Amino acid sequence: MRIGIDLGGTKIEGIALAGDGREQQRRRIAAPRGNYDDTVRAITGLVESLEAETGARGTVGVGIPGAVSPATSLIKNANSTWLIGRPLAEDLSRALARPVRLANDANCFALSEATDGAAAGAAVVFGVIIGTGTGGGVVVNGRVVAGANAIAGEWGHNPLPAPADDERPGPACYCGRAGCIETFLSGPALSRDYAAAGGEVIGARDIAARAEAGEALAAAALARYEWRFARAVAGVINVLDPDVIVLGGGLSNIERLYVNVPALWSSFVFSDQVATRIVPNRHGDSSGVRGAAWLWPPRAP
Repeated sequence: MRIGIDLGGTKIEGIALAGDGREQQRRRIAAPRGNYDDTVRAITGLVESLEAETGARGTVGVGIPGAVSPATSLIKNANSTWLIGRPLAEDLSRALARPVRLANDANCFALSEATDGAAAGAAVVFGVIIGTGTGGGVVVNGRVVAGANAIAGEWGHNPLPAPADDERPGPACYCGRAGCIETFLSGPALSRDYAAAGGEVIGARDIAARAEAGEALAAAALARYEWRFARAVAGVINVLDPDVIVLGGGLSNIERLYVNVPALWSSFVFSDQVATRIVPNRHGDSSGVRGAAWLWPPRAP
């Protein structure tokens, strides 16, 4: 049995999977905020509850909103700031009396979809989360690629490629730079762009609905978004050349992206044709927790 834990800012979700990927049990609890020790206890208790309910002991993988530093083995880049600088893997392993594998939540999303989701069977998968932020993860031959600096897939903090004059220097990003891809492609970025063009301050899904209903202002905002998305993902294709790009997060539900973005990216991809497919996720909000469970590959005990 494999147990996956998705550690979020407001909730912690756990899942128990059978060897063939069938869900055996699932639980969700509120996440302690601002307290590291309570977070460790909450994850430990959730694993113990899943094992008590299934009557089996499992491997444990945890998806986190950050990364484990290869240099220190401590958590870095976490928006749940109370995790930063802490030996979470070591503390969980000690509390649970077994090895525990940790990975960035975007990597878990990509692994889930590459294992038994929308990209199952593909050799190279790039998973994209477009919601309140813009994250990414890379899976090659069924394994997460974390990278030497544990930042593989962090495309959101590269500059937007081929910026137009009115896209320079770009909006300020929390990382300290300006014009990052995330500042153009996140949900709040689309909302901001629509409002700046004269629209109301509304969410990305509402903008998509208005575009579908024929509103010209919303349609123009989405067209700008698609053009930016095409340029951004073309850079990924040029470097990684993935078989499949899987989209997750709230904006992945905008159906027109799957047609319009591939129609635009060709002029930025260094190839005579582009065979890469862009697809919606299969497991939805469950992809993160399922991917955490799959951090232990099929041959693991």
